[in-house]
Amino acid sequence: MFWQRAWYRHGVDFRLWLLLPLHWVFCGLSTVRRWLYRIGLLAVYRAPVPVIVVGNISVGGTGKTPVTEALIQWLISQGLQPAIISRGYGGRGPFPQLVTATSSATAVGDEPKLLASRTQVPLAVGANRQQAIALLLKQYPEVSVIVSDDGLQHYALARDIEVVVVDGQRGFGNGWRLPLGPLREPLSRLQHVDFIVQNGESSAPKLASAQQPFWRFDLRPDGWRRVNQAQGSQAEPVTLEPGDYAAVAGIGNPQRFFDTVAATLAAEVTIRLLETKAFADHHPFSAADFAQFNALTGVLMTEKDAAKCQPFAPDHWYYLPVSAQFETEFWQQFANQLQTKQKLHESARSTYGG
Repeated sequence: MFWQRAWYRHGVDFRLWLLLPLHWVFCGLSTVRRWLYRIGLLAVYRAPVPVIVVGNISVGGTGKTPVTEALIQWLISQGLQPAIISRGYGGRGPFPQLVTATSSATAVGDEPKLLASRTQVPLAVGANRQQAIALLLKQYPEVSVIVSDDGLQHYALARDIEVVVVDGQRGFGNGWRLPLGPLREPLSRLQHVDFIVQNGESSAPKLASAQQPFWRFDLRPDGWRRVNQAQGSQAEPVTLEPGDYAAVAGIGNPQRFFDTVAATLAAEVTIRLLETKAFADHHPFSAADFAQFNALTGVLMTEKDAAKCQPFAPDHWYYLPVSAQFETEFWQQFANQLQTKQKLHESARSTYGG
């Protein structure tokens, strides 16, 4: 948690300057790596269908998973048959592996488990994205477009559209690259992506170029659900029982969730939020993590965390799903970009007989 606090405050914490040599090593290696892909010395795989990458240039939660879900729902509404690939961060494998709503978050990772439950589309996980795509297309040859949840820096995979997600609250922190700051790539990388989407209002300076606008989206709470019941589209909203509650979050930006909970409960006079507890992003929750709370205290959590807590959750634990809401103009621009990329794929198939 020290890193998050240090990276997202103004200026560079004096203790971080000790890591300056590692910073230059990281910058050098990442720059050389991308250059090797660009000149063809490292192989790049191009899928037979358009690939949309949703990622970020900074460490920590930005709202990437809700954006991926929103894209999937929009693609379905356009009559397309999308699928998702993901690294499966935090999952134990084996990889590559298909993910369904009944998959274990321990095996496939919390975010893929959440996306499988919410979208009900084909999904495969694996660090090797080419293998994940091959598995998907073998099992689901009707897939017409693939969305990569994360993978902006996975240059071994060619992509047709890049969507970068930015946290409006925290922006780009102190503006430095790892480990002095939260950036995986320099801010100049934003000049070469297709869309920059911003989670909520900005309390930090907009650092993108004038040629690349930010498209704002908002996360809309979709009502409380019980952790120990079915997740995804089958989950029914419920009313919180009166009493005392604690909020926990094992995500990149826990404070955003705590603020949302506070706003949601503001008018609830029979419910008291006693405390909040932040865990590391992708924390592997177990029953022991909740021993600190009174057994009668209810627990409120994110949907991503609920995927790991479902096996041992009592009735008075709840999670709050959220959905990303974009303006109509964004979808119009996205449709134009995707149509162009689809035509290029169709032309390549007709030329090479693929």
